[in-house]
This record gives sequence, structure tokens and C-alpha cells, in this order.
Amino acid sequence: MSADPVWSERIRLDRIGQGLTRHLEADAEARARVAKALDLADLSRLEADIEVRPAGAGWRLSGKVTADLVQTCGITLEPLPSQANAEFSVDLVEASEFEPQEDDVEFDLEISDGPDIIEDGGIDLAAYVVEHLALSIDPWPRKPGAVFEAPEGPPEPSPFDVLKDLKPRE
Repeated sequence: MSADPVWSERIRLDRIGQGLTRHLEADAEARARVAKALDLADLSRLEADIEVRPAGAGWRLSGKVTADLVQTCGITLEPLPSQANAEFSVDLVEASEFEPQEDDVEFDLEISDGPDIIEDGGIDLAAYVVEHLALSIDPWPRKPGAVFEAPEGPPEPSPFDVLKDLKPRE
């Protein structure tokens, strides 16, 4: 997570107990900062329902992000209204509880990259919302029917153009 988040809603680990649920709704200022950070033309709604429950040696944070946003078409540069609906789940452990296993290093693309490490005794719920919103939006927004047409440039030189200079002139 970023050192200076664009939107922050922190909970302390000692407040989780047997679990907690939260409904987060970004105010206009937070939406403006998130929109700027994610290069959105507009972000008129950003909400999330979050649940944090104890799981194993740590916690499981799961949630659903919903947003109404406007991106800019990468071809026409016109506004492109869109909605984001993303569900996510993240395993969390405190830094003192996590011991990475370096003996056997195997890579399996189907397995997640492990739990997120919690430091400073708290979880920033809004930072996870922003992260998963960013992952859910189209990285190359394109208006339906928009097609990129390369501008015409000078014709490419033929490799035989060099031979013209070698030919004796009459």
C-alpha cells in the first residue's frame, strides 16, 4: 500500500474481534483524488462493502467495489461512461507472524502470491478498495466502433532505390 493513500479508512487489528463488516462510501474530495490517481475523467460514485474475518494465522479481507466512472476513449478522446463491479478477497497476516519459506522456491501461476503483510497494527480498507477498483477498470478504454487509423506518411523507400544511383546515366 502507498505511503500517502488517496483515500484512507483504517481499522485497528484489535477492533476486528470475531469479524467486522463496513460499508465505505467515498466523499467528493476522496473521489476527486481517486479519479486523478487512476486517470479517470470523473468518478461520481465509489462504494464498497467490506468484511474482515479471522482466518488461520491472520485475517481474510473480502469485499465488493462498485463505482460509476468516466474514462477517456483512447482513440477518439471522448468521454466513456462505465461502471465497475469487482469482488475481491485478500489474506492478511501481521509482519511478526509471517515467515517466508525460502528453502523451496517453486513458481505456480495458479497460486496467489501469498498474504499481504500488515504493519503498524492496522488495515487501510479504502486502500484495498482503490487497488481493486484500479484492477477492475479497462486499461485501454475504447468507444464501441472506434477504430484506430494510422495517418498516411511518406512512402517507405524501396531497397532498389539505391540501384538507381549505380546505373550509368546516358
